[in-house]
Amino acid sequence: MKSARWLPAAFGAVLFGYASLSLAAAVNSVRVWSGPESTRVVFELSAPVEHRVVALTEPDRLVIDFPNSFAAAPLSLPEAKGVVASVRTGERGGELRVVLELTRAAKAKTFLLPPNEQYGHRLVVDFLDEGAKALVRRPPQAVAVAGRDVAVRDAAVRDVAGRDVAGRDVVIAIDAGHGGEDPGASGRNGVREKDVVLAIARRLAAEVDAQPGMRAVLVRKGDYFVPHRKRMAIAHGAQADFFISIHADSYRDSSATGATVYVLSEKGASDEAASLLAQRENASDLIGGVSLAETDQVLARVLLDLSQSAALSASTAAGQRLIKRMSTVTAMRKMQVQQAPFLVLKSPDIPSVLVETAYISNPREEASLRNALHQAELAKALREGIVDYFAANPPQGSYFVSHVAAVPRETVRHVIARGETLSGIAERYRVSAASLRRSNSLKSDSLRIGQILTIPAG
Repeated sequence: MKSARWLPAAFGAVLFGYASLSLAAAVNSVRVWSGPESTRVVFELSAPVEHRVVALTEPDRLVIDFPNSFAAAPLSLPEAKGVVASVRTGERGGELRVVLELTRAAKAKTFLLPPNEQYGHRLVVDFLDEGAKALVRRPPQAVAVAGRDVAVRDAAVRDVAGRDVAGRDVVIAIDAGHGGEDPGASGRNGVREKDVVLAIARRLAAEVDAQPGMRAVLVRKGDYFVPHRKRMAIAHGAQADFFISIHADSYRDSSATGATVYVLSEKGASDEAASLLAQRENASDLIGGVSLAETDQVLARVLLDLSQSAALSASTAAGQRLIKRMSTVTAMRKMQVQQAPFLVLKSPDIPSVLVETAYISNPREEASLRNALHQAELAKALREGIVDYFAANPPQGSYFVSHVAAVPRETVRHVIARGETLSGIAERYRVSAASLRRSNSLKSDSLRIGQILTIPAG
């Protein structure tokens, strides 16, 4: 028995200020992207169109009617992806009907997108796979305590009962920029940013997983788009200790060269190139969809409002370690960590960096980015930089506490924000209030907004 339910076109039939849709529109092509939690179908249009959507069951399919429209060419999929098995079309009386055959039931949302640098008008259909498993991985295992046994990796730390146990893994969230509908920058010879950064991210994940005491979580594992705040949410869900977003830069001058490491700046970018880059990267959230409609608004406000000074200090220290290692395998545009207001770095409690591995707009560096050996060398350097940082700053209860030889600790500075207290800062950095007073020559516990404290080694 068949059943149907009509679905309203998300955001209404008219979007982005289109007042009239009276002219006939052509549906030029269809593309499909599949991720672990959703499937995205994109119809390329000659103009914005009205559309009606109805979901049918037994079998599961989604029917989209385009009034006053036609197919410019036969619409077909090169292969089934996600919940979409195939597409078929039919025309009658000036109306185009598109039927998406589904492999199982999935909720659908549709919206129109206006033209941008890469694409023209588009109708986007997002399917949330009701049968998909959550992407969040199990949290890191804590160190065992007396009376309880846990499964752990190769052991060398002893608990109070004298058993050999290992500290928990340090979790590294590895984010390959762009993906799916958003290709990122492209080189003169056709190399796409989304492809090379995913290749580097996969190599880095393999490096991290082979490192004792570390575990990698890939934010995206294939060619699909993940909104910026969702990328942060994935890192938080995995209880990541570190977040690294991998990109390939582009600039109007094709002679620009070198890699750069960025941390978050709320107030502006370090230089013009950083400012232009941040504008482009942040805008890509709209290329993939309307991101704020896909996230928890309360969580978004909290993430933006919380003080990020501690995470910024840690991010800068980690970034400098990465630069030191990367400079042995590639040219660096800047030997100091740069700042830019990237949305993807706004986690207030996870040290986060964005690495521009090279200028894909430079033909020589474009060729290097495509080279498998160079990708492997970059991944190895990034892993070494991350290990250097955690060797100097081992998280409490982690494998690094007792398994890595002692090295000089990075100097960490904290900028006082409204409402912060000396005791609260001491607790955050796991040091005593007395050591804070002593290291900063404080005569009392009184603090002022904007004051900078040097954090002593714990």
